[in-house]
Amino acid sequence: MCHYVPVQHVTDAERRSRLAIRHALAPDFRADSPVAATRAVTALHATEPATVYLSCWARVAALTLADVDQAIYQDRVLVKQLAMRRTLFVFPRDLLPTVWPSSAARVARTERARLGKDVVASGLAENGDDWIDQARKEVLAVLADAPEGLSAIDVRRAVPRIAVKVIGQAGEAWSAPRVLTVLGAAGDIVRGVNTGRFPASQPRWTLTGQWLGDVPAPRGVAEGYRDLVRHWLYSFGPGTEDDIVWWLGATKTIVRTALSELDAVAVSLDNGATGWLLPDDTDPVADPGSWVALLPVLDPTVMGWRDRDFYLGPYRDELFESRGNAGTTVWADGRAIGTWVQDDRGAVRVQLLESVPPSTQRALTEEAERLTEWLGGVRIGTGYVSPAMRSATRALG
Repeated sequence: MCHYVPVQHVTDAERRSRLAIRHALAPDFRADSPVAATRAVTALHATEPATVYLSCWARVAALTLADVDQAIYQDRVLVKQLAMRRTLFVFPRDLLPTVWPSSAARVARTERARLGKDVVASGLAENGDDWIDQARKEVLAVLADAPEGLSAIDVRRAVPRIAVKVIGQAGEAWSAPRVLTVLGAAGDIVRGVNTGRFPASQPRWTLTGQWLGDVPAPRGVAEGYRDLVRHWLYSFGPGTEDDIVWWLGATKTIVRTALSELDAVAVSLDNGATGWLLPDDTDPVADPGSWVALLPVLDPTVMGWRDRDFYLGPYRDELFESRGNAGTTVWADGRAIGTWVQDDRGAVRVQLLESVPPSTQRALTEEAERLTEWLGGVRIGTGYVSPAMRSATRALG
């Protein structure tokens, strides 16, 4: 069983050192590929397509857009999958058998239930489950004849059943993409080739088996959750039970069971809470040295915990928008201390929320110049604009 009496103390400073090392952000600990960068944080947020590329850029030296495309669309060792908290992530391919029966299945059940109720309420069918089953059958049959995949528009045209517009219970309108979302969460289909240019997302939906070929069978539900918690503890530990529950989008019972089966070790934290570590990961980590980073909206590092005070300090309200989503962040030595935006020419501009030493300012200037050159004039739009980002944009005039 996991040890409920804290056996040691982990300071905020050490947590920030762990973050730098485990998340491949400190210079001496950078990843060597998009796959390694993804493993460093378990999974990359992919709600906005540019985030995947920018999260990899922050962690991999000499990265190109083609490197990320290669991993996702050619080698297919990174795969987009709806999972925790109904969020689109990019996972290492070998984690899919862990994700499918646990977090993704939970999302699929919730989305299917909502869809079924809306189908009945709209008068499309008397039995929502039967309608979804038939829609699934027809969509899978169409995609089976399209090994290169089809866009959502093409699927809708080929399957008249889902070429409908329905007003859901919350007042939102939905049509074919809602059905594809359910099938994607369930692992029946996957977002395949992207027909849009960076940083747009225009995927072709493809049968999972056609896109990935042979993949290991999904694990059991409890085993899947346990493995996800194990990965989270390595990437983000120590963290609290509430942190894991929030990140996983699961229940306390699920998390407590996983912690117990992993023999997780309790540690005390500076804020007085109890955190958890894997039993073979309790040794203090080395000082990673000074480092800076420019992270995109929804980067896994800034979104990895529920209690974020040890790296946000007083800046939560400035760096997160009203719905609880992180905007772009500027980091120095394990703390988020500002934001970055682009000017009209696409140049990256840093705005800090506190004063920093000249050496840190120089490092941030160099990093901004490096990102500006890498983006090559491409401006990154976002639906997640924090107050700090608005302020920085206004300052540009």
